Order: sequence, then structure tokens, then C-alpha cells
Amino acid sequence: MTEAPMRPEPDLAGGERDQLVDFLNHQRGTVVWKCSGLTEEQARRQLVPSELTTIATLLAHLRWVEHYWFEVVLDGQPDSWEEALRADKDAEFRPGLTEPMSTLIEDYRRQCAASDEIVAKLDLAAELPFRGRRINPRWVLIHMIEETARHAGHIDLLRELTDGFTGQ
Repeated sequence: MTEAPMRPEPDLAGGERDQLVDFLNHQRGTVVWKCSGLTEEQARRQLVPSELTTIATLLAHLRWVEHYWFEVVLDGQPDSWEEALRADKDAEFRPGLTEPMSTLIEDYRRQCAASDEIVAKLDLAAELPFRGRRINPRWVLIHMIEETARHAGHIDLLRELTDGFTGQ
């Protein structure tokens, strides 16, 4: 069984930024925990009809989601996936079909750290242009908590079906 990693518990009386970041980091930690300790075959085992819904492909997707919302939307960096996604709407899942789990986990952790650095420099209420509208870092943090928690739930179910591992 995989030992639980250090996952920050959100401060019950902390400020808005601290609580949002802590809740997101708690979910990120859950993702890494549930993805750890698997063989390559287990991580890619297809347990539902979609070939792109495996533990490894969901982790690859979450890495891309972090990149997009923090680096592209909040930091204004070029979208390095734009062309690939134009050619294949599921491109961000595909690295999970072939890349080693150790690489996927490390890339995800590195991307989360980059995301944290970006959001730490921003006022949560600062408005930025987004698809003809305005968006702020607070919305992105809330969205990323939702997105990460949803996929952590998927990964949790896939993990239980893979090897029976459950917990928190």
C-alpha cells in the first residue's frame, strides 16, 4: 500500500489566499498519492470504455490544465499546446499513454510549483483579459480546486479498481 504523502491541511481560520492555495495543494497531493506506487501497466489499465480515462492519462491532463490556467491565462505565456490541441482535441491526455509514471508525476509536481509561483505574485482580484471577457486569479484557483478534485475522485476510483487501494 502507498503511504500518504504530506498534504497540507487548509487552515481553518486562514486568509482567503492561504485557504485557496492550501485546498488546491491538498487535492494535488491526493492526486500524486493515488498515482504513486503503480506499475506502468496498472497506471494505463483501461477500466472504463474510454481509452483516455486511465490513471496515467488523467495525470497527464492535470499537468496540462495547470500549465494552461496558470502559465497561459494568468501569466500570459504562449500556449505550447495550442497547435497540438488544434490537431487533436485530446492531445493533453496522450502523454499518459507512453510516458513513464515517474516522469508524469515529476512533470506534474514541477508544473504545480510553477503555478504556485505565478499565483503568489498576483492580486487575487486583479482582472485579466480572457476570451473577450475578464478573469481574475481567484476564479482560476477556485476552478483548479474543482478540476483537480474531480479528477482526483476519478483517479481514486480507478486506483481502487486497479489494486484495491483506498483511503481518505
